[in-house]
Amino acid sequence: MSGHVALIGAGAMGGAIGTRLVQTGSPLVVFDLDAEKVAAMVALGAKSAKSAAEAARGARAVILSLNASRIVRAVVFGAAGVAEGADKGCLIIDMSSIDPESTKALASDAAEKGLRWVDSPLSGGIPKAATGELTLMQGGASEDVADAQAVLAKVASNQTHMGPAGAGQTTKLINQVLCGLNFLAVAEATALAEAAGVDAARIPQALKGGRADSAILQEYMPRYVARDYRRTGRIDNMVKDLNGAQDLARLTHTPMPLTAICAEVHRLLTVAGLGGEDQAALMEFFKGPPLVSVS
Repeated sequence: MSGHVALIGAGAMGGAIGTRLVQTGSPLVVFDLDAEKVAAMVALGAKSAKSAAEAARGARAVILSLNASRIVRAVVFGAAGVAEGADKGCLIIDMSSIDPESTKALASDAAEKGLRWVDSPLSGGIPKAATGELTLMQGGASEDVADAQAVLAKVASNQTHMGPAGAGQTTKLINQVLCGLNFLAVAEATALAEAAGVDAARIPQALKGGRADSAILQEYMPRYVARDYRRTGRIDNMVKDLNGAQDLARLTHTPMPLTAICAEVHRLLTVAGLGGEDQAALMEFFKGPPLVSVS
């Protein structure tokens, strides 16, 4: 494939993806409503565009990193959107985390305009994007997914084709259920260890390699202990994803009692003003009311 890669959405995650692409030699054109975010990418070597349509013009692939399905639809099919500028056959890679049903509709509408669509949500966050070790779960036609995997080869170390359009987003919801429950379980265990007088900072090493071990335990229990709330993600984004999982559960008549509890804890923290904080701020829940902002 020839041509540049367009990036629509240069927020925390999109910016990390774009940074990695530029650093590994991909010609990148960026569009975002936030001029400062675009300027940061330009400083790294990307080019800027004044609209999504301009960014997509002549692109071999367009990467979307956005917050909601309605925003994805507006950016692609709205005025000065991707569909307006992209050549026929252009590959749209949606790395946003949105619901599977919306993704199926978006992919169908794109096909009607001669555009290809791959949903490619991610796991690993900003740290893994920086090292090119993201995990991607992808939905779409086999040949389109293969092309998307080539575009994203320097960004991800694990890319899996899960099925047709929407399958990647379904897999991401399952990923978020597992992550959300694990974040909360590790926070709860940290609170118990601290209350019982055990040095929680030593627990990750003590449990390393055992059945209770996990990447979240190793990364986040030390952060929970230190109350290290630096932002690498957002609690309110987890709320969005757990809401999506619960919507899918209702659609498929799947009971998910633990997910419901986990979602409520995240909602409580969001209402308390902590929605913009990292998952590390789950420790604030265990202080008891009143919850206060950590900013």
